[in-house]
Amino acid sequence: MKNHSLDAPSIKILAALQQNSRLSTAELAEAVGLSATPCWRRQKELEDNGYITRYAALVDRRKVGLMVCCIAHITLNRHSAGVVEAFESAMQARAEVVECYETTGNSDYTIKVIVPDMEAYQNFLHEVMFKLQGVAQINTNVALREVKYQTALPL
Repeated sequence: MKNHSLDAPSIKILAALQQNSRLSTAELAEAVGLSATPCWRRQKELEDNGYITRYAALVDRRKVGLMVCCIAHITLNRHSAGVVEAFESAMQARAEVVECYETTGNSDYTIKVIVPDMEAYQNFLHEVMFKLQGVAQINTNVALREVKYQTALPL
């Protein structure tokens, strides 16, 4: 397991855990066709080697009042180390920013922002984004409806 290629049982373990990370070792072993002890060892190795980074519960954002999903494309006017570090630190610190990617194309970063309403997004723009040095432009797309949301990687 020292390299990036995984054997079929390890891939089956990853796939099963992506669907339900609450499986007991016995349930996981049965699902992937191994006995419990070797299955537990493989799962532990996958964790130790960084293939599994954490376990999480997926929460329905609408049920907790987070009704608006915005995708913002940000262009920086300077790419000096201080500007980039400050921008990335600000994105890391904000709970409403659930994803942040440095990108190619027309913008430098793309962020996914989840908020209760458009007023909250406007506040985020004015209180955070517009105050960051180096931000030249922000173009926002608002999701009208969610067609597909999946956290499982295609293994």
